[in-house]
Amino acid sequence: MWTVMVCLISLMFIFRQIVARGLLDVLREFSDNENDFISVMETVARMSEDGEPTVRAELMEQVPNIAMFLHENRPNFPEAFSRYLVPIVVRYLTDPNNQVRKTSQAALLVLLEQGLMSKADMEGKVCPVLLELTEPSSDDDYKIEAVAIMCKLVIMLTKDTVEHLLLLRFCELCSDVRLFQVRKVCAANFGEVCSIVGQEATEKLLMPKFFDLCSDSLWGIRKACAECFMVVSNCTSPEVRRTKLSPLFINLISDQSRWVRQAAFQSLGRFISTFANPSITGLHFCEDGTLCEIPKICSESRNASIDGSPDSLIQPRSEQLQSTSVLTGPPSHPPEGNSSTQPQEDGTSLGHPEHSDPLSHQQKDECTMFNSFNFWRAPLPDITQELELLREEKRDEGKEDVPSLDSQGPATSSQIQKVLDCLQPHLDDPDVQAQVKVLSAALKAAQLESQTEDADESVSESNGSTGSPTSDELSAMSELSLTDAQISDSPSSSPVLNVIPQQLLDQYLSMTDPARAQTVDTEIAKHCAFSLPGVALTLGRQNWHCLKDTYETLATDVQWKVRRTLAFSIHELAVILGDQLTAADLVPIFNGFLKDLDEVRIGVLRHLYDFLKLLHADKRREYLYQLQEFMVMDNSRNWRFRYELAEQLILIIELYSHNDVYDYLRQIARNLCSDKVSEVRWISYKLVSHVKLYACEAHDLGLNFINELIMSFCHCPKWVGRQAFAFICQAIVEEDCMPMDQFAQHLLPSLLSLSSDPVPNVRVLVAKALRQSVLEKPYFKDPGSAYSDELEEALSELRMDKDRDVQFFATLDPNRNVMDTAALI
Repeated sequence: MWTVMVCLISLMFIFRQIVARGLLDVLREFSDNENDFISVMETVARMSEDGEPTVRAELMEQVPNIAMFLHENRPNFPEAFSRYLVPIVVRYLTDPNNQVRKTSQAALLVLLEQGLMSKADMEGKVCPVLLELTEPSSDDDYKIEAVAIMCKLVIMLTKDTVEHLLLLRFCELCSDVRLFQVRKVCAANFGEVCSIVGQEATEKLLMPKFFDLCSDSLWGIRKACAECFMVVSNCTSPEVRRTKLSPLFINLISDQSRWVRQAAFQSLGRFISTFANPSITGLHFCEDGTLCEIPKICSESRNASIDGSPDSLIQPRSEQLQSTSVLTGPPSHPPEGNSSTQPQEDGTSLGHPEHSDPLSHQQKDECTMFNSFNFWRAPLPDITQELELLREEKRDEGKEDVPSLDSQGPATSSQIQKVLDCLQPHLDDPDVQAQVKVLSAALKAAQLESQTEDADESVSESNGSTGSPTSDELSAMSELSLTDAQISDSPSSSPVLNVIPQQLLDQYLSMTDPARAQTVDTEIAKHCAFSLPGVALTLGRQNWHCLKDTYETLATDVQWKVRRTLAFSIHELAVILGDQLTAADLVPIFNGFLKDLDEVRIGVLRHLYDFLKLLHADKRREYLYQLQEFMVMDNSRNWRFRYELAEQLILIIELYSHNDVYDYLRQIARNLCSDKVSEVRWISYKLVSHVKLYACEAHDLGLNFINELIMSFCHCPKWVGRQAFAFICQAIVEEDCMPMDQFAQHLLPSLLSLSSDPVPNVRVLVAKALRQSVLEKPYFKDPGSAYSDELEEALSELRMDKDRDVQFFATLDPNRNVMDTAALI
């Protein structure tokens, strides 16, 4: 009897589970009647109070689907979700059964991700429960789970909601002494919270908590802090980043725990990238994520050769980038809480309007065209008044030889010293510090030159010479000038120390040390390679000398994964360095990658066009002879390698002349068209059509190539070749690879001849090419066209073809593309 009762009870549980599982279907059936619908929803509410946990868990699994249904039918039942489902989800967050709570938490996140829960419900029903569960007196298990939900909830809420309801509680939880699990969850999600609340709240409320977490007694919490360091840094001002976060990060790199040091080194390059400044790099990120140079103001529109003026001395980095437009003003939407350089009316940041030609609004827009990514530079101090006072003082003293802003003479040591004095009150600005270092080097050079001139005068006087300097004197002067240039360009005077803290750079450069692999991470060199473009971007091309040796070391690393990482990013590094440094330092490494393992070669191959287009034409032409080498692989079965080659060649064609395309790329394209793998063949047929585009512009080459196409494909004894000819003709027409009159004269007759091919697959593509491409061109739509009758006759035969697929494509609406061509192989 007891056994029977147990079975009946079990059946009752199973029955209620089945009912819960089928609630969505029931709602759909009764959604037309409002009274029936309300009855079903009330049944759902009663089922949520079921004493069996499996029934409650099953019901909660159905909640997201039911919520989606109610959302789609919101006009009919606007309050149903908020009235019936949200209370169930919230109540289950405190359910005594662990499975039910987990299911409820997952359902809540799905509802938030799908945008199904209103702001009022989140603020009025969900957040109060989470705040209650995270009280100091709350149960430990509930508290840990609630903190995890809160942290995930933060990124789905608005800034105002987070600041108003959750921020203070999050700060309290970061200092939870009793539960390390709570602190660990907070540390792991610290960056997301900072991103939501912004710079002001981050620096005022969150930064002290972050310092505490970075020095927590548990290494897992410190490791979590190291992993989110870049995101936190992005939410702070340059001053906080340099003076507070940098020393804190150095502590993590030197942490006693290997796991913390490992995480810190993995984040080091990303943290350094947060110091990037467009005014230093001369580069910006476009909307599609590509890296581009900031447009330059035309130098002809300005008074050239102002190197000797004080103004030129106080902006050395922008001149090194050969761009004065990077300081013209802030981005259209600067990051909240960050200051940015204010634009002058004449479009320049430093200088007087009377010394520069006015720019049009369009020119100004082009010169300031960069987004707010990594744009945190504080405004430079305006010292134009001090410079004007300096000149007036010189005039009052009767010195007529004082250079003005547009003077071409060199600045004297006294002038440089006065500019340095003007900058002293602003030494807390890192950019001013960089200017002071350059000015100091220039001052030393000026003083040295002055001493040398005095020495030359004394020698001349002692020798009784009053004429021109002798050849020996000219040689000495030349050596002195070279020494001055070396002084001004030496690493000691380079602004690198003021772009990022020197300790960070030293630690990054040490990542190639073999000892690091033994004491920190065996793949530390790979992490170094991965972040190197970001570090190079931050330092700017003028500081490439700091990274050159490290890059060369990584490029010859014995681990192919390290070399592969560099191969995939070398095109981005070329954009950062510019054409001169690329030709000198990257091209040799690029050439080495071309001869490396396939795993490395695929990296340069995938971005071959992006790299080659950055080279000068003569240098680029040298690679024509090496493209054929990509046909040779370590593993011939690696067909994706050949597929990638065909895709890149389609882009590369435009970089070369017609003769080069015909002499070198044509043969590679033909070889790829005979590949054993169909995917490679189909992309190669498209490549052939593009080769035709560039070859046909040179008339003789075009005719030769047309004849080759006809002989190789149209008259091919294998049906696959004849099918390829139909596809090539279609691609040529669709992409306008040649004038239609030439196509009609040279290729159309051969295409029409295939309309009676014995193989149905060939006739299918002929019908598709004629109906969807050829007849859609205005040249062939004219009833008076010389080929209109032949086209109609061929299509009539194809419409009556015995093969159904041929009939279908011959009559298909050209605007419908219901079948992929490759599927016909």
